Amino acid sequence: MPAPLRSSTWIAAADIGVMFAGSTIVTPLYVLYQREFGFSGVMLTLIYSAYALGNVGALFLVGRLSDQIGRKRVVLPAIGLAGVATLLFFFAKGIGWLFAARALSGFGIGITAGAGMAWVAELVPGEDKSLASTVATVANFGGLAAAPLLAGLLAEYAPAPLHAPFVVYFVVLAAAALATVGARETVEKGERRVSLRPRVGVPKGIRMRFLSPAATAFANFALIGFYAALVPTLLARDLQIGNKAAAGAIACELFAVAALGVYATRAVTSRTAMLAGASLLIPSVGLLVAAQALHSLALLVVGAAVNGVAAALCYRGTLQVVNEIAPPDKRAEVLSSYQIVAFLGNAGPVIGVGVLTAAFGPKAATGSLAVVVALLACLALAVEILLGKR
Repeated sequence: MPAPLRSSTWIAAADIGVMFAGSTIVTPLYVLYQREFGFSGVMLTLIYSAYALGNVGALFLVGRLSDQIGRKRVVLPAIGLAGVATLLFFFAKGIGWLFAARALSGFGIGITAGAGMAWVAELVPGEDKSLASTVATVANFGGLAAAPLLAGLLAEYAPAPLHAPFVVYFVVLAAAALATVGARETVEKGERRVSLRPRVGVPKGIRMRFLSPAATAFANFALIGFYAALVPTLLARDLQIGNKAAAGAIACELFAVAALGVYATRAVTSRTAMLAGASLLIPSVGLLVAAQALHSLALLVVGAAVNGVAAALCYRGTLQVVNEIAPPDKRAEVLSSYQIVAFLGNAGPVIGVGVLTAAFGPKAATGSLAVVVALLACLALAVEILLGKR
């Protein structure tokens, strides 16, 4: 028998958190894999960015599938894909295994990002869907926060550091799958023609208004990507802190603050949230650069907290603005375009940092990232100010 509405809502939200945890459970482990398989810093960033390829693949291949066959029927296979990715990490024998695991993990998470959030929105009663958005986003950031802390603690203090985190995560995935089987489906069965044709595009009439949320999202995810992929390397190389639990804790701090920030600022309007988030990205990158230059853990901790607040405001604000400006008959295309921009922001700049680090050194690379993020934030603010004067 399907679970009652309230239980199903929490199950759907938990699925989002559990799946997104797969994105950051590897964060404290990259340096261990680098030592184990002997790959370069550039290769590390490429392995990290394979996740975005999976995200984009999911968006293009099955982005609309849950609308057609049901939320649960899509989320359950996505959890299965996450389980396979976890096994690939567990049994990894080389770089190819890591690429495959990250891409498969990204594909499963990409499926859940759309289907899971739509599921939560349908399960939360009432016409006002702001609560559903808050629940789904807090679950998202909560999963991103819990995973690196758990993995860092196990990698530092438990035996088999490259295996123990994935044993725990596999058990959590299995529990999520069992709970999901009994959750309530919200898409009615019926004669539906399944179409996998992607719908991407931004209508000409809203392109200028789309520019600010797109630039803000790209900059926001670029900075998040740096913390998720490269902060453990920064700690070990620049601050001489090789403790994996510390690396996991820094990433956890950012996402935990973001989760709290989403809840605390839920009454802030979408445009105000976006503008405030874009403004906070500038001190966020400034603190990151200063922490690296001065070898200061305190500045890194403060920077992660500021970035967490920025991430919460940017993500919620930009997503809601895009929803508001998109024509109803083009909403899927516009949201897909927004997601592609975010995925590119999460992957591209991280690879750039890896390449620039190899060519010019880590400080120049981080400084270049800071300039890009700050310029995009300023662009978003300038466009919004100009549009506001019309």
